[in-house]
Amino acid sequence: MSPDGTPAVTSSAAAQRIIRAIERGGPVPVGLFMAWANAHYYATRDPLGADGDFTTSPEISQMFGELIGLWAADLMSRAGGASPAWVELGPGRGTLTADALRAIRRFGFAPPVHFVETSPVLRDLQAAAVPGAIFHEDVSRLPDGPVIIIANEFFDALPVRQLLMTAAGWRERLVALAEGRFVPVTGDVPMDAAVPPHLRAAPAGTILETSPASIAIMRDCATRIAANGGAMLVIDYGHDRSGHGDTLQAVERHGFADVFDGVGDRDLTAHVDFAALAEAADSVGTRVHGPIGQGAFLKALGIDARADSLAARQPDRGADIMAARDRLTAADAMGTLFRVLGVTASNWPQPEGFAK
Repeated sequence: MSPDGTPAVTSSAAAQRIIRAIERGGPVPVGLFMAWANAHYYATRDPLGADGDFTTSPEISQMFGELIGLWAADLMSRAGGASPAWVELGPGRGTLTADALRAIRRFGFAPPVHFVETSPVLRDLQAAAVPGAIFHEDVSRLPDGPVIIIANEFFDALPVRQLLMTAAGWRERLVALAEGRFVPVTGDVPMDAAVPPHLRAAPAGTILETSPASIAIMRDCATRIAANGGAMLVIDYGHDRSGHGDTLQAVERHGFADVFDGVGDRDLTAHVDFAALAEAADSVGTRVHGPIGQGAFLKALGIDARADSLAARQPDRGADIMAARDRLTAADAMGTLFRVLGVTASNWPQPEGFAK
């Protein structure tokens, strides 16, 4: 922090890259700021667990990955015994896939595993957790043929574009340098044409977020599924309907921090617009299921029975197992804030976990 308590520019490679870009061409869009900050953040550390900055569902309990594996195995069985490739986007430490594969293999399936991951640090952890996994830089390099794609807490870290309603109309939010710190500023170029008609007359101060990168990835994945068969699960925190509001936040040591401080050393995230993802998938001919709350989804898949079974086999860990179940499913924990969206090929069966 600077002497007056405002966020100061850090010395990370991401911060220096942003400084150079601002000095050369002026303020940069919030989305570019977020993209560069997160690229450095994920490339240089393992952010997960008690000693990291946040904990994802697979790290809370093996039940999460196991139930996702059962979901996939059931769907493959009812799709005529199809053997799609298993794909995870941003697989963390590889824990979800490792747990899911145990469940899948009990049904006689042994899918090849593909990870979309750019971080060398996380790739090493994933390779140790899932030997033989094949790595890709982006979804465009995935193999042909049917796929089961899992995206758990992936889309929230993709960059968002922010538009701000001003007295002069809609403008893009940018990031500038002022007195040795990063600060948000408002651009000069009118952006009204980029705003949906029903939001163009919003009050001054309204912020609208979009994520072009998220839409492009979803459309690419859904196009593959529509053409070749398969399914996709998106699990993340966000909202079911497109709306407005500033959801950009920084996370450090399991708490919220200043977005413009510690750049490159804090995880930057934003709420996922599930309506936009659903529209992108629907537009290329896939069937969309949900979104619904993570708690309802996991309960429909049998997390209560699985927790009871684990607790019976490990009575000394019974309280911890039940606490993990509650953390994943309770309305005041991850049960409702986290949403689940399903996507299937038009000729694939209805997936479990979603209302018929």
